[in-house]
Amino acid sequence: MALQSPISSLNRPKIDFLVVLGILGAFIFFMGFALLLPFIVDLIYMEGTWLSWLLSAAIAFIVGGFLWYFFRPKAELRIREGFLVVSLTWLILSFVGALPFVISGTLPDYTDAVFETMSGLTTTGSTILGGTTANGLITPTIEELPKSFLFWRSLSHWLGGMGIIVLSLAILPLLGIGGMQLFQAESPGPTADKLTPRVQETAKLLWVVYFAFTMAEFLLLWVHPSMDWFDAINHAFATLATGGFSTKNASIQAFDSAYIDWVITIFMFLAGINFAMHFRLLRGDHTMFLSNRETRFYTLITVIGIIGITFSLWFFDGRSFLEALRYGAFQAVAIITTTGFGTDDYELWYSFGAFFLFLLFFTGGSSGSTSGGIKMIRWMILIRNTSREIKQIIHPKAILPVRIGEQAIDMNIQRTVLSFFILYVFIFATGAFVISLFGYDLMSSMGASIAALGNIGPGWGEFGPTDTYAPLPNLAKWVLIMLMMIGRLEIFTVLIIFSPAFWKQ
Repeated sequence: MALQSPISSLNRPKIDFLVVLGILGAFIFFMGFALLLPFIVDLIYMEGTWLSWLLSAAIAFIVGGFLWYFFRPKAELRIREGFLVVSLTWLILSFVGALPFVISGTLPDYTDAVFETMSGLTTTGSTILGGTTANGLITPTIEELPKSFLFWRSLSHWLGGMGIIVLSLAILPLLGIGGMQLFQAESPGPTADKLTPRVQETAKLLWVVYFAFTMAEFLLLWVHPSMDWFDAINHAFATLATGGFSTKNASIQAFDSAYIDWVITIFMFLAGINFAMHFRLLRGDHTMFLSNRETRFYTLITVIGIIGITFSLWFFDGRSFLEALRYGAFQAVAIITTTGFGTDDYELWYSFGAFFLFLLFFTGGSSGSTSGGIKMIRWMILIRNTSREIKQIIHPKAILPVRIGEQAIDMNIQRTVLSFFILYVFIFATGAFVISLFGYDLMSSMGASIAALGNIGPGWGEFGPTDTYAPLPNLAKWVLIMLMMIGRLEIFTVLIIFSPAFWKQ
């Protein structure tokens, strides 16, 4: 007979906070290892910030080790605890990841440091660098930052891209207890594509593909003379994570290279595809990849976006066709995939192209990709459901299921998707309303809200691609911090813990 768990499920509280604390401790402890990588970068460039990284890592090791040692789980992780762990992990890791900024004095305001770190981990790409805060503090420009901090921003992207929790599951088998709950709660998109029966194996396979793509882009960027190895690895991290942090104030525009633009455009597009599809393609299953409906729809929307913006830049803005295609393709893919890199100031475009791009702020890549946003599969279900409703009015007695290809979509999934859209619009509008209370105009408020919620980075108005979020009051920054986290964790994962039903037996 199997031994009974040390903690009987009958005697456990509805939410075992000790289990939650133990797992949070493991993630904090893992963060300590991540903080040692910028420490190594500082030793390479000898910029004198090594102590801040060492102290931050030590704090993570001590706090995380203490929590894991005394509260490590002795029973199966349940679904409510899984959701609570995911939501708290992103918040707490942002608190820990902000420590080097404050300890070194690079960003003395802790709110600014948390904003920059949350923006990195959620792959948003919004920044407070290069501006004057509401408190009168002047934040350094991107190119004034020590290289260790530039590396940390990009590394936080890369870790958050596929999911720092999935990464931890891949390398910390001890957290396999109830691991699928964590994977389902954190994985981007409506569902998690389970490639193997074991979550650790699934996570490892996804990260192998992720790492391989990152290295491929790194090498392709490094061969160009305008990028050294440091710029190449940072931009590869940010691209595959669809994050958008750059090592230059002018983002990708600073390199002024069509080759670099096209390499990053291609890898942004690839990062917006479900990584399970990449795994199957690399394994030789071309049919599955090419026949995947979401991948085809994502490609279609991307092509439409590129055509529309290229036409506007060529016809209305007077660019040559090749130049219009280069900038149009880059910016369309950057926004659809929620990467947020920039090669042009889209706020200076003719209104047709600018509005076309604004619509793309509400798209997002495929489920199971590193992109944020609404996701293509949800748009497909919404469009099919709308079409079904029109047909139902014409044929009221007909039974018309919503289908994606040959697969009928369950009514529960349809309701979830519709609820997601309603919540997404409501949260976007609420965020814009709150930002407007601080005196910002309509486009600035809407731009900041959708840029944070969609994990895009640059917004509109006073928060456009050439601007910074530094002037926002701290309260407004905390609003955007929460929007970033809500958007990255697909809304329900975060909001469910505020539901009274979540805390009831």
